[in-house]
Parts: sequence; structure tokens; C-alpha cells
Amino acid sequence: MKRVNVISLGCSKNLVDSELLMKQFELAGYKVVIDSENPKSDVVVINTCGFIGDAKEESINTILEQVAYKESGLVKKIFVMGCLSQRYKDELLVEVPEVDGYYGKFDWPGIIEQLNCVYSDEHKHERLLTTPKHYAYVKISEGCNRSCSYCAIPMMTGEHKSRPIEEIVAECKALVAQGVKELLVMAQDLTYYGIDLYGKSRLADLINTLADIEGVEWIKLHYAYPAGFPMDILKVMRERDNVCKYLDIALQHCSDNMLTKMRRGVTKAGLEELLATIRREVPGIAIRTTLMTGHPGETTQDYMELKAFVKSQKFERLGVFPYSHEEGTYCDRNYTDDVPTATKKRRASTIMEIQRKLSLTRNESLIGTIYKVIVDKKEGEYWVARTEFDSPEVDPEVLIKSRKRLNTGEFYMVRITGADEYDLYGEVVIN
Repeated sequence: MKRVNVISLGCSKNLVDSELLMKQFELAGYKVVIDSENPKSDVVVINTCGFIGDAKEESINTILEQVAYKESGLVKKIFVMGCLSQRYKDELLVEVPEVDGYYGKFDWPGIIEQLNCVYSDEHKHERLLTTPKHYAYVKISEGCNRSCSYCAIPMMTGEHKSRPIEEIVAECKALVAQGVKELLVMAQDLTYYGIDLYGKSRLADLINTLADIEGVEWIKLHYAYPAGFPMDILKVMRERDNVCKYLDIALQHCSDNMLTKMRRGVTKAGLEELLATIRREVPGIAIRTTLMTGHPGETTQDYMELKAFVKSQKFERLGVFPYSHEEGTYCDRNYTDDVPTATKKRRASTIMEIQRKLSLTRNESLIGTIYKVIVDKKEGEYWVARTEFDSPEVDPEVLIKSRKRLNTGEFYMVRITGADEYDLYGEVVIN
């Protein structure tokens, strides 16, 4: 049996594409592994990310590493797909001709055909899950219609394209039949879901329908956009027990000066009103957001506003990224990258230090409370679990010591016994 190693870089949206491709390889008779440390393979597929400089560098280094394996005889064929090759295919063909084929975000089924195998349209929505069997990412749309100044994603993914509700529901029912209990619903822009297909946002309708699927225990929403936010989703989050009180909504900044330069379509007052409404309509919600420091034109005053905003909003989950100047973006055409790299990084680190203290205070306040958690894995002496307020890989974990064996993918009631900045410690409550 021929062996294919699929190396998936970047975001979880990329991971879904990798899982779809892996299923096609399996149907074609290949032994499929992902991110294998054993380099020996008949075929290697690298699903690249091209979002920011660091991600592009990682993708290039991974390609060159596999080329070296090919030259030494460990790898027979190399294919590259994803965002980087979507945007830079012509340059890559010249710079790294040793690769057997470059494919973009949407034409990757051609990899199967180039290997003289048949792409199965009948099974095009089926995946080989690389996540633990109890959760799966569900991509409900592709692309983005926004015009944020700093973002190159629309150049790689094109305009927003929603998937039909019926198609998503069928996929989720199939996932649940395989044992999936938690659906991590995601898109580049959840807020826009349905507008292109149905003439209006249908996110609330979709999530309501997914919540009706028997066996779905948790649903989490990732990557909402603040401008035009669909308020009707809040009622669904409040009233449906299996829709988690968790929302990932990227805000990027808070000062009116920066929101204008970033072309975000919102004001600081609008953000504050939206956040207040979300917290009022969904009591106890955990809000995850991302912020950016060092965007062109960011002044000391803008940065001070951002620090004060973080302190006042007390976000449950927060990430901060220094601005990365990407070619072809609005920033590249219209602004000078005028904030020194050291300043960008220092500002990001300072905000993360503020968040670290806020997180520690919040976590310590949870000691003695009881939460429903799902166990993801065993790691050393701890069982690693999450609450409904946490998504895999990016959010805090609940570390459990238990004399009795726990089952991965099962839910337990856990009393919080300790806390640090980003993790909780607990013990299973015996009913």
C-alpha cells in the first residue's frame, strides 16, 4: 500500500481541507498519515498558510525540508496546496521546481487526478478526522467580502461563499454518526453567513438546526465580525443548551483612529455597545477576541486607548499580534509600515501581560465552582479537559488528577481546586 503524508499548516479551516483530501487518498487505496515524523513516503502533500510573514516562512521551510527528503530518496513526490500556493504559484514554480505540483485553495482535487486516481465526487464531503473523535471543525463558508486594510486573505480565498444549510446539516449528521459530540463551527466571517445565498444572515437558523441534531452536545462559534453582527444568534446561544456560551469575535483595535485606518466599518462606541449587548443577552458568555498592535499610523494615544479597553472589557480570552505588512493589501498600497518592529512587539507583550493578570484573577475566582468538562486526552499525570468556554488548542484547559481512569470524549462534572494564569486544576465530582 502506498503511503501519503499530509502536512497541514495554518488554521483549522486548512485542516478541514486536509481531512477532505485525506479521505480521497484513502478511497484511492493509500495509507494516510498526517504530519508524520517519519519522512519516508510515496507522496507528501503540504497544505500551506500564507496569512502573515511567519506563516509564509514556515510554509517555505516545510517545502524545502521535503524537497531535501526527496533528493535523498525518502520521498517520491511532493505536492503543495493551500493559501501560499494560491497566491504565489508562479513564483514557487520558478523558485522550487522540484515540487511535482502546485495547487491552490480550491483546485486541490487535481492532486488525486495527477496521481492517476479518481476523485470521488460522491464522497466529496467526507473526511478523515485528525482531531480526537469526539470533536470536529465544521467550515460553513469560504472567502471573505470585507476589505480590512491589513488582510491578504480575500486575495487568496476570494469572495464569501456560504454553503447551503442542508449540506452542512448532512455533514454534521454524518460526523455525529462517527462519534463527534462537539461541533466547532467556523468561517472567515461567520457574520456574513447566508447573505450571499439567501439575501440575509442565516447564522441563527443554521445553528438552531444543528442544535436539533441528536447527539450534538456542544456547538461553538468561531470568527465573527463586529460590523453587521447578527443579533438573532444571541437568542439561540441563550436558549439552546447545547450551543455554548462562547463567541470568538475578532475586534483588532478600539480607537476610532485605528478602526478607520483598518477599514473595520465600526466605531469604538459601536464596539462597546455590541459587547454590552452580547453580555446582557447571553449572561455568563465567554468572549474570545484578537487584537493587533503596530498597524500603520498607530499612535501612543491609540495604544493607550487599547490598553484601557482591555482593562475595562476584561475579555475571558484574548490574543494579540504585532502587525505584519503584507504585499498587495490596502496597507501596502496606501500606508507606510511606520511603527518599529520592536515597538509593535513591546506593545503586544504589554497587553498580554495585562491579560495574564486579568486571567489569573478570573481563574482564581473559579476555585470551588463546579463545571461540566469534556476530556480530550491524557498527558503525563493529568487528564486534559475543557469547559464549554474553551476551544481546543487556543484556550485554557482543565487539568484533572484522578485515581480512576477517565474516558476521552466523555463529559464529567469537575470541581475547580486550583488555578494559574491560563489553566485550571480540578477533581471529578462523584455523584
